[in-house]
Amino acid sequence: MNRPVRQRQVRRALHGVLLLDKPLGWTSNDALQKAKWLLRAEKAGHTGTLDPLATGLLPLCFGAATKFSQVSLDADKAYRATLRLGQRMSTGDLEGELVDERPVDVDRAAIDAACARFTGPIEQVPPMHSAIKKDGKALYEYARAGLEVERTPRRVTIHSIDIVDWQHETLVIDVRCSKGTYIRTLAEDIGEALGCGAHLAALRRTGTGALTLADALTLEQLEAMDEAAREAHLLPPDALLTDWPSLQLDGGEAGRFLSGLRRRVQHADAPEIRVYGPEPGAFLGSAHITAGELIADRLLSPPEVQALLQTA
Repeated sequence: MNRPVRQRQVRRALHGVLLLDKPLGWTSNDALQKAKWLLRAEKAGHTGTLDPLATGLLPLCFGAATKFSQVSLDADKAYRATLRLGQRMSTGDLEGELVDERPVDVDRAAIDAACARFTGPIEQVPPMHSAIKKDGKALYEYARAGLEVERTPRRVTIHSIDIVDWQHETLVIDVRCSKGTYIRTLAEDIGEALGCGAHLAALRRTGTGALTLADALTLEQLEAMDEAAREAHLLPPDALLTDWPSLQLDGGEAGRFLSGLRRRVQHADAPEIRVYGPEPGAFLGSAHITAGELIADRLLSPPEVQALLQTA
């Protein structure tokens, strides 16, 4: 009996950013591949890995937007974290084994003081169960072998810690922080400051730069849509750069800019700027201005600019 021939999916060029609410238990790459398949997109990437046990905002970049994914990777992040006080786990979260249990005898003043202690620029020692490499091997490889190695502390900034809820052994906090912050480590450090220990029981990313979870779709919502509705939810590539100042060029100057030529402009110097052509939605790329000179950093190709104009 002949098996039915499975048709290969025809991919297409799409340009934009999809805000996905990553489900629990999925890797970031699994979620990306599912969304990429649903949209039949040729080129896609995500902007910052979330652990399988974490949920929330995962910006996905398609086509021209992948050129600016580093902006989202470097942006500040916002999380809602649930801490289980009184228990310390081998991995700092629910994936590990219980290694220490202590009574929880704290009050609100102690919690406020502990959170304040870790607000601002701090040094964090990366957890053993992380992908940071030492001597060519990821730290989690050492951890799985039962080894603990010396790690270099990393300087991060915790912009704010707001207490959302506290019910004896359960503490829920909202955290705004710089890139590279380990919330698992923050949870453990707060637990030690309280004298009872703690681990991260749940984590949800609520923001990346100017992007928020409020506008994100779940995979179930995406699956329930037709293709046109899915595409309509794509944000333009410059959605990753909305915090930057902008500059609009006329037609001639826009063409020269796209060819990579430096241009003299009447604009204040800026380390980061988004550049547009004369038509609405004509995003051309990113640049910086030094001594009145516009210098391109990441450029869209003419076909990509044209595709965005047609979408707009």
